[in-house]
Amino acid sequence: MSATGRPSLAVVGATGAVGTVMLDLLSTREDIWGEIRLVASPRSAGRRLVVRGRETEVIVLSPDAFDGIDVAMFDVPDEVSAQWAPVAASRGAVAIDNSGTFRMDPDVPLVVPEINPEQAADRPKGIIANANCTTLSMIVVVGALHRAFGLTELVVASYQAASGAGQAGVETLYTQLDKVAGTRSLGQRAGDVRAVVGDGLGPFPAPLAMNVVPWAGSVKPDGWSSEELKIRNESRKILGLPSLRVSATCVRVPVLTTHSVAVHAVFSRPVGREEAWQALLGAPGVVVADDPENGKFPTPVDAVGTDPSWVGRVRQSLDDPRAIDFFVCGDNLRKGAALNAAQIAELVAAELAPRV
Repeated sequence: MSATGRPSLAVVGATGAVGTVMLDLLSTREDIWGEIRLVASPRSAGRRLVVRGRETEVIVLSPDAFDGIDVAMFDVPDEVSAQWAPVAASRGAVAIDNSGTFRMDPDVPLVVPEINPEQAADRPKGIIANANCTTLSMIVVVGALHRAFGLTELVVASYQAASGAGQAGVETLYTQLDKVAGTRSLGQRAGDVRAVVGDGLGPFPAPLAMNVVPWAGSVKPDGWSSEELKIRNESRKILGLPSLRVSATCVRVPVLTTHSVAVHAVFSRPVGREEAWQALLGAPGVVVADDPENGKFPTPVDAVGTDPSWVGRVRQSLDDPRAIDFFVCGDNLRKGAALNAAQIAELVAAELAPRV
């Protein structure tokens, strides 16, 4: 605990893309923290950032950085989390990890507060995992429907923003767009865009500007990508449905921020469109935008910079009365990363409150 009697928080990776969003969230959400300690690599140590109106110096990542800390949020690459989250836990902090390192560890809960908040208290290793940004973009909506109707199967196609590939993805898309925008004589062939973009593919296997790329993540057996398997495995763990049938196709699209997901969900009983609406209208963390007759449905430009998952295009399957199809958009840097971690941290802070 800090000198104020309130829990103390460390943000590891405070100067990164997700860390920057986290600091904004900490400055706008309820002020429940005492000390907020900013931690980063030696390259960023010494920088001064403003959190809740207070200028705070970034300190270097080290074991001592976790002394006196109650909750440590990690917004860093997998290998950094693998090394340092256990160190934070050994120093008495609850580590909340936004990387993929611990998500499928059976001794680490994978928590989405709108769905399974109770699991945050069961953390044998002192670590709580945050889900992948694509899973988080859709799972709050899926979870609300599962509670009402009993989910049995998911078939999803994601449309993932460039920022899902990190700052390199954002810069690559900007560079490609600049090149393509300056070439008015492009023909109708894909090779024309390839010629203009040249070798500037960045983290993508094909040009992203004026294109869609049916691949995100690393190569896994039998033609699957790591992103597709994350959706399957993480959805099963979060929903507590280890045998849930899930099939995913992940696509990268030329959008800066906000992932979109088209979902075909099958339930244990027939579900109508209006029934689905009613389940979603009262669900925490969900905004229903569904009036296609008047051009109202979620798009990335609606969801970017906002906290909820936006859902629309809700309709009963033409071929299966137990199935509902819908489209979801969620800011992959907010609910897809920083916000969910902040919500988990608030659960832990509430747990610590009786000790104050």
